[in-house]
Amino acid sequence: MDSGVGGLTVIKEFVRQLPNENYIFIGDQARMPYGPRPAKQIQDFSWQLTKFLLQFDVKMVVFACNTATAEALPVIKPALNVPLVGVIPPGVRAAIRSTRNGHIGVIGTAGTVRSHAYDRAIHAQAPQVHVTTMACPKFVPVVESNQYRSPVAKKIVAETLGQLPDKDIDTLVLGCTHYPLLRPLIQNFMGPDVTLIDSGAETASEISALLDYFDIRNLDHTVSAAPKLFTTGSPDMFKDIAEDWLGMTALPVAHVAVEDLPAVPAAKEGIE
Repeated sequence: MDSGVGGLTVIKEFVRQLPNENYIFIGDQARMPYGPRPAKQIQDFSWQLTKFLLQFDVKMVVFACNTATAEALPVIKPALNVPLVGVIPPGVRAAIRSTRNGHIGVIGTAGTVRSHAYDRAIHAQAPQVHVTTMACPKFVPVVESNQYRSPVAKKIVAETLGQLPDKDIDTLVLGCTHYPLLRPLIQNFMGPDVTLIDSGAETASEISALLDYFDIRNLDHTVSAAPKLFTTGSPDMFKDIAEDWLGMTALPVAHVAVEDLPAVPAAKEGIE
C-alpha cells in the first residue's frame, strides 16, 4: 500500500527482484498526501488499506509509504497474523553502509520528518552519524500530477533542495517512495558525489530474505509478474503513471472505495 503512486517504485523493484510472486497494490490517491495529516488519521487510513489487502488472503503486507511506516506500522503490526514490513529500516541500513563522511541527509514528507523515525533508527545503529532531515512538501504533488519529468519538476527540486541546511552530506535517503520518480533531477542537483538511497529497492532485497525466513517464497516459475493495481482516485492517471514507470502496457487499474472500512482497532481487538 501507499498514499498514492509512489509505491509503484517499490513494486517495480519487487517485480525485478522477485518475479515469481503475485502483487496486489493499492494507492490512496483520493486522500493523499499523508505527510501533513495527523498521526491518528494516518493510522486509520493505513488500517483501511491494510484491511482491503487482507481480503486477498495475502501472505505479507508491505507499507510502501514512509509516512505510514513511521506513524502507523507500530500500531497496526501487532494486530496482524501475517508479516508487515515497512520501508524505513532497509533504507536506514543502506544509508549507514553508504556514508563515507558520517553525514546522512533524509528528505521526506512532513509526517515522516515530524516523526523523527529516520533520526532514531540511524542513531540506534550508528550514534556517531550526523543526520540532516528536511521535508519536501511539493515533491509528492508534482509526481501525482504526472509532471515528474517536466521543467516544473526541475524547478521545484532545485528550489527545495537548495534549502538543505547542511551541504556536506554524502548520502541522501529518498525518504518517500514518490521521490525515486524524481531521482534524475535530484541526482543532477546534488551532484555525482552524493549517493542516493532508494528505500524501495532496499526493501525488495529485504523482502527476499524474509520470504525465505518464513518459508513462503513462491517457487512456481509460471506466475505472471504483472501486479493487480487499485486506486482510491483516478484510474486513468494512475494507469498512465504505472505503465510508464513499470514499463508495462495494458495494465488494468480499478477504482475502489475504502472509506467505509473500519478504522484502527483497539490493540486487544486484533484481526480475524
